[in-house]
Amino acid sequence: MWCSTYVTSFSFLIFVFSGLLSTSLSSTVGVDHISQLLKIQDKERASPLVQVAAAQGVLRRLLPTHSSSFEFYIVSKELCGGKSCFIIRNHPSYRTKGGPEITIGGSSGVELSAGLHWYLKNWCGSHISWDKTGGAQLYSVPKPGLLPRVLAARVLIQRPVPWNYYQNAVTSSYTFAWWDWDRWEKEIDWMALQGINLPLAFTGQEAIWQKVFQIFNISNSELSTFFGGPAFLAWSRMGNLHGWGGPLPQSWLDQQLFMQKKILARMFELGMTPVLPAFSGNVPPALKSIFPSAKITRLGNWFTVGGDSRWCCTYLLDATDPLFIEIGKTFIEQQLKEYGRSGHIYNCDTFDENTPPVDDPGYISSLGAAIYKGIQSGDADAIWLMQGWLFTYDPFWRPPQMKALLHSVPIGKLVLLDLFAEVKPVWITSEQFYGVPYIWCMLHNFAGNIEMYGVLDAVASGPVEARISENSTMVGVGMSMEGIEQNPVVYDLMSEMAFHHKKVDVKAWIDLYPMRRYGRSNPLIKDAWNILYHTVYNCTDGAYDKNRDVIVSFPDVDPSFFSLEETSTIEPAHGLIEQVSSRQSKKNVKNSFERPHLWYSTADVIHALELLLENGAKLSEIQTYRYDIVDLTRQSLAKYANKVFSKVIQAYGLKDIGRVSLYSQHFLDVVNDMDTLLACHYGFLLGPWLESSKKLAQNPEQEKQFEWNARTQVTMWFDNTMNEASLLRDYGNKYWSGLLRDYYGPRAAIYFRCLLESLEKGQGFSLNEWRKKWIKLTNDWQNSRNIYTVKSRGDAFNTSRWIYDKYLRNNDVHDHEAFMETEGLSRA
Repeated sequence: MWCSTYVTSFSFLIFVFSGLLSTSLSSTVGVDHISQLLKIQDKERASPLVQVAAAQGVLRRLLPTHSSSFEFYIVSKELCGGKSCFIIRNHPSYRTKGGPEITIGGSSGVELSAGLHWYLKNWCGSHISWDKTGGAQLYSVPKPGLLPRVLAARVLIQRPVPWNYYQNAVTSSYTFAWWDWDRWEKEIDWMALQGINLPLAFTGQEAIWQKVFQIFNISNSELSTFFGGPAFLAWSRMGNLHGWGGPLPQSWLDQQLFMQKKILARMFELGMTPVLPAFSGNVPPALKSIFPSAKITRLGNWFTVGGDSRWCCTYLLDATDPLFIEIGKTFIEQQLKEYGRSGHIYNCDTFDENTPPVDDPGYISSLGAAIYKGIQSGDADAIWLMQGWLFTYDPFWRPPQMKALLHSVPIGKLVLLDLFAEVKPVWITSEQFYGVPYIWCMLHNFAGNIEMYGVLDAVASGPVEARISENSTMVGVGMSMEGIEQNPVVYDLMSEMAFHHKKVDVKAWIDLYPMRRYGRSNPLIKDAWNILYHTVYNCTDGAYDKNRDVIVSFPDVDPSFFSLEETSTIEPAHGLIEQVSSRQSKKNVKNSFERPHLWYSTADVIHALELLLENGAKLSEIQTYRYDIVDLTRQSLAKYANKVFSKVIQAYGLKDIGRVSLYSQHFLDVVNDMDTLLACHYGFLLGPWLESSKKLAQNPEQEKQFEWNARTQVTMWFDNTMNEASLLRDYGNKYWSGLLRDYYGPRAAIYFRCLLESLEKGQGFSLNEWRKKWIKLTNDWQNSRNIYTVKSRGDAFNTSRWIYDKYLRNNDVHDHEAFMETEGLSRA
């Protein structure tokens, strides 16, 4: 086998050096508190038999043919040098017919699963991804009885830091909204294989809140206008909105609570520490009338058009009010009562896009202390986990205010998520969060947008630099993306960083990647991936990647907004781009155009596509290759479409009706052809998102409501009027087959018709008419019930090659003009 010698040697080196660069955790009080919690968690962990059985379940579901090839056992942390670890060695009866071949020991069920993945990846050249991104490549795993031998007596892999965190507060809506147990089970398996031991567990909390608020005399009917709809629960929980997309039927509440209990049970069986929610101060309006003396304030408008009180301007209970601690305590206790146990870590993000009313450090300190007291009152061993996003984007948090919040809680009882550390690490500028323990996180994805993007060099070095820095208070690494099931290469590398003690040589790592990803490779496939590493996966301009490609984020502006110089290309110059840096600042871009983010040479990326196509015939039946070839073709075609749009606007500025018509039709052809391309892979279909929403419904009315939630989340939120669009439009945009054909394409066609009518009548562009028609299209599509397929159709390889030949071989819109005319797209 190609990997049995080379990669075994690589793994042996990891074993040799793992002890040399173990984590230099600061001997602060904070780290002592974390160590105490870890000891408590170890004592409360499921029995060794339960954890071994859970790991065997992961193996059985992943590789049933090899369920007898591996033997698992739990080891103490003392055998791991006091850390969490896994140990890989040959079984004493190696290659005895029908018996175990490889033995994996680990300090928990997660370590056992991670050890299995490490072996499959580094000795057998396999690759494990989400189903939507190609699934697991296990063709390269030899048959039972032929597994590669571990050359060393044993391979010991220790975690340099205790925790590997997973999820974002909004992942629950952008990705998990409609998941059934089958999908959750696959995800928990994936987490275990990646070594994730600190996942958020937010499912079902509305049912807990229903019981809590009943204690405070709030009826279920009063809560019906408080909880958001199924696709908008993340923002309802954060206090950004209430009631939008609701009400939640009781069946939903009960169903999700049942699901949460199954999720938690499996996580605990594997030895994970699920992070439960805590009270952030977000309360139903009815609480104000029941407790008139309570300090309850109404927050400002969060993106709604008209400020409609039905869903705008939520209510926040001041953390210094005694009622805050009482509700916080009751919520923690109710969770413990319902679930039977806890990992003692609770997430609360009171200040995420909810800035305190005054910047007095004393007041901020009192808020933080009260929030923690509400948590600790329900669980004496509690630790407060908080997203650090507010320190990244909100200028309110200057050093005095930041220090006041962080030091309002005993050091070690608060853990920060340095949420966007791969691009804007806060640990560097905050004196390691002023001594407070933190987790280095890769945010990477916003809103579940589909875009090839990454910062692989930062991922491969950032966690190590933070950990070995002077007076480091880092206690974990994590992935805090807003949406998953995209860019598998980025998550493959980031998952490894939970176990690496030294920086990873990305060039060497990426050379091995295509062999693992596809089960076979050649030098030109490797060259293609090296190009991708240095282009789409090497974004260093400091701008976060929010997909604003014209197809999926059509400009809502008068075309005169663009000068002729600007329309020479919609693609910005390489380098730092001025971009909207937070969800909140979108409030100021009502009549502007966010330029698509471009940080690489499109010609280089198209060359990588050419290499993958020219050398991919033997890979065309492999699902991982199919996903990658569709994604790369989509990425290239999306940037090409931006150029075509610029030609439309340029022609409009010159009052050239013929060219406006010509390039408009060309743009629409690109959209239709891209829809055909996306239909070739399951990971790019609209149907699964919509159908999964309907499967959770109990009756036709719920089915209609849930589907409307699903359609609305990916298009336009909130209370648009007839001619004023929501500010939250296209935020959750997706390159999905069906969505392009029936929504993005028709929307662009409306805009182009308005352009032509403007020129034909000799009048200015009617922005109002465009908006009226666009909003009507949106409302009609959101309320429609047409069915979209859940199965891919078409040949991914041949369709990608056809797209490449038709549009990308020359990568110049000018070269297509003669072709378009010969196809009958003559000028007016």
